[in-house]
Amino acid sequence: MTGLRLGTTYLRSREKMKSISIRGALASLSLSMLLSSLGTSIANVGLPTLAEAFSASFEQVQWVVLAYLLAITALIVSVGRLGDIIGRRRLLLIGICVFTVASILCALAPHLWLLIAARALQGVGAAIMMALTMALVGGAVPKEKMGSAMGVLGTMSAIGTSLGPTLGGFLIANLGWQAIFLVNVPLGVLAIGLVLYFLPNDRSEKRADRAGFDVLGTLVLILTLLAYALAMTVGRGTLGPLNLTLLLVTVFGLCVFVFVEHTAESPLVRLTMFRNWHMSAGFVMSMLVTTVIMATMVVGPFYLTGALALNAASVGLAMSTGPLVAALAGVPAGRWVDRLGAHRSGTLGLIAMLIGACILSAMPMGFGVLGYIAPLTVMTGGYALFQAANNTAVMADIESQQRGVISGLLGLSRNLGLITGASVMGAVFAFGSASHDILQAQPEAIAQGMRLTFAVAAGLIVIALALGAVSKIVSRRLIAPC
Repeated sequence: MTGLRLGTTYLRSREKMKSISIRGALASLSLSMLLSSLGTSIANVGLPTLAEAFSASFEQVQWVVLAYLLAITALIVSVGRLGDIIGRRRLLLIGICVFTVASILCALAPHLWLLIAARALQGVGAAIMMALTMALVGGAVPKEKMGSAMGVLGTMSAIGTSLGPTLGGFLIANLGWQAIFLVNVPLGVLAIGLVLYFLPNDRSEKRADRAGFDVLGTLVLILTLLAYALAMTVGRGTLGPLNLTLLLVTVFGLCVFVFVEHTAESPLVRLTMFRNWHMSAGFVMSMLVTTVIMATMVVGPFYLTGALALNAASVGLAMSTGPLVAALAGVPAGRWVDRLGAHRSGTLGLIAMLIGACILSAMPMGFGVLGYIAPLTVMTGGYALFQAANNTAVMADIESQQRGVISGLLGLSRNLGLITGASVMGAVFAFGSASHDILQAQPEAIAQGMRLTFAVAAGLIVIALALGAVSKIVSRRLIAPC
């Protein structure tokens, strides 16, 4: 009896330690996700202060934000693949260190161009963290808990996005603009400690099993993605000669990349993976949905200010609704995915987004701010559910040696959706309002632009729903003969 009790106690202790280890690993990955998203949002609120501090124009200081985003977009796939080769834990530690050191350099920058360079370096660290957090979840969390883990990561990303403006404003007002970068330092040191303590060491592989790194493919992809990102950001949504040239460069670069990957001995991205309809649909759906979400960030401030005549404080409060809902919905959404399954949960999330977009596309101004916030809440809750489901579906059944690059592709699809949404949906809004200067447009014109924007958004969600249905049908047909 004593031996049986000792055995039971040992097993319980072992299970408890395993649970603590899983929670610690998830905490380290969550903090990495928080840092990368906070790095994006906290700098936006500091642009007016930075313009004054460096005696620069808005067009110049906006590169403090753009340099960070461009670095993430250009590198997220490449660093994901590099993690597959040299070890994800090792590269994640390097990424956090780069991010932390770059944060110090940002705070110490005596000139604007040095600050922009430091922000680009910070974006390199953020790209590594974004690419590898989801890749590492697969090895740190049991498969049956994958949805919950993805929900936690989604929550931390939303918290970083919503916390940035408030925390940044407080730090600037009390400690100066340098504080919005220095705040990352203690968080970075904590993240390094958690990763060292809780994440297991990378598994050593035989040299014969290790693939080489595709340098040429990486360079071509980086240049192609930079060309596309610049085409979408330069000129604030206008389609001028420079934008058209950059888009042509993007198309040419994509063709060159496909050729290079077909001929490479160890390609950066194995093009055969896109034969997996389920995975390919997941990438496209992620881009479509984040394009829609970006519409709320682009159109919302203009509608609330120009059509509903809210002051700046009220606009900020209304705009914080979306990130707040995403933060609160992330964990419950992950649990729903574990219970209902990824496909069903993703479909429910898209349906909720469609309902919200349709209401916004038909909403009269007479309903006021509540008429905007209520459907926005439905949309954002649906987005949280879709993201947890889609991330789980894409990352659940892939080979271990491909987790980094596929996680990077998933992150890239979201970033491309945000960049495309800011440009394209902004252009749709301007077209719908029939005004060359949105700031001078009449309230009804702005409301009309908002309705057209969300009508287009509803169409994009319908396309995402159709893609999800088709990928499910194709996957069943491919599995059926087996």
